Amino acid sequence: MVFIWIGFIVLILALLALDLGVVHRRAHAVGMREALAWSAVWVALGLSFTVFIYFGYEQHWLGMGGRPDPIDGLINDGWSASLKYLTGYVVEKSLSVDNIFVIAMLFGFFAVPAAYQHRVLFWGIMGALIMRGAMIGLGVQLIAAAHWILYVFGAFLIVTAVKMLLMKTDHVDPSHNIVVRLARRCFPVSDRYHGGSFAIRHEGRWHLTPLAIALIMIETTDLIFAVDSIPAIFAITADPFLVFTSNVFAILGLRALYFALAGMMGKFRYLKVSLAVVLALVGGKMLAAEWLKQVMGPHFTLYLLAAVMAILGAGVVASLLRGNQQMHTDESDGAAQKKEARQPV
Repeated sequence: MVFIWIGFIVLILALLALDLGVVHRRAHAVGMREALAWSAVWVALGLSFTVFIYFGYEQHWLGMGGRPDPIDGLINDGWSASLKYLTGYVVEKSLSVDNIFVIAMLFGFFAVPAAYQHRVLFWGIMGALIMRGAMIGLGVQLIAAAHWILYVFGAFLIVTAVKMLLMKTDHVDPSHNIVVRLARRCFPVSDRYHGGSFAIRHEGRWHLTPLAIALIMIETTDLIFAVDSIPAIFAITADPFLVFTSNVFAILGLRALYFALAGMMGKFRYLKVSLAVVLALVGGKMLAAEWLKQVMGPHFTLYLLAAVMAILGAGVVASLLRGNQQMHTDESDGAAQKKEARQPV
């Protein structure tokens, strides 16, 4: 299994090197068409990896699926491993959308030039992969040592879902963040951007640039979101390889997804509600796993995947319908105002 891990990490590093070193070597503003194309590429890679998961666990390549999954106590074959990977990928991908709203707010607050936003997201995701890898390793160890921790995770996810519905992030001031204040206290910060540099040397001292402060905030917020999202996948599987790979592929497409959705986020007003419902559903599954397994049988993961997809689809459809209704209302109001303006006094 060690060689499988090494091969996967080498693959990811090669993809990241290709992304930053070849495709995005020159800093430029990422347009909608480019963002959509790259989003399609990353999603295709994530879904295509299911084929490797299926055959690897079905044939037990180099020990893949050699141990029972701590969540259901069963040995994962190709079908069950593929289903758990896909469900984890969809859950983590959907929860990462909420992160996009915060990233957009941070880029706006720090006035990050469009040409350097991809660079900030690239290094932010590099840090996110390392942090999530450590957190996944810790979570797997906790579940192996104390299975009851799953109930704690489930309750935590339900509380997080409620907070997501009630908490407002529109007027958060990132400059009050304790990590940002600490960075400003430890290092002098330049008052302007210096290209794509995160730090510059001025008068014999190193100065952070506003780009570095934006990166620090993105790393901090991703850590907070990881605390919310990683327990969610432990409702599906605690197989370390399935958890890590589904997280990695979900995160890798986050940059392209940001640029694809950045200009349209206002249209998806009910997506946040859908994400909160998904978190509550996954948390409830953790709390009632044994009962649900008896009622719904061994294919419960398939039902969970279908439910997640249905909830997200409902949020998107409701948002689009609400947007069309609002547009027709605005057009009607505009026509009425024009008609009144033409009336003789």
